[in-house]
Amino acid sequence: MDCRMKTRRRGTAKKTKAAAGPGACCRIEALVTLDAKGQILLPKEVRERAGLRAGDKLAVITCESDDKIFRVTLVKAEQFTEIAREMLGPMMEMLRE
Repeated sequence: MDCRMKTRRRGTAKKTKAAAGPGACCRIEALVTLDAKGQILLPKEVRERAGLRAGDKLAVITCESDDKIFRVTLVKAEQFTEIAREMLGPMMEMLRE
């Protein structure tokens, strides 16, 4: 799921559609604070829209450049499993042949 911001003239940004599907795009939903224990609180509206409930498992996916992480993405574990199967399934079939 890749969502990039394209820069327009005068430094403004334009959202582009993501590979996730029609109408998908990235946006800042909220600003959160990391507490002393390394925990964050996701706002209720974000949790509700994402279908997240207490006890849900999340996969933490990072992107890095020059040995520094520049993006952290959270994906529900079961959705990540489905995505991995879709991506890896055809490759595994090719290896079996």
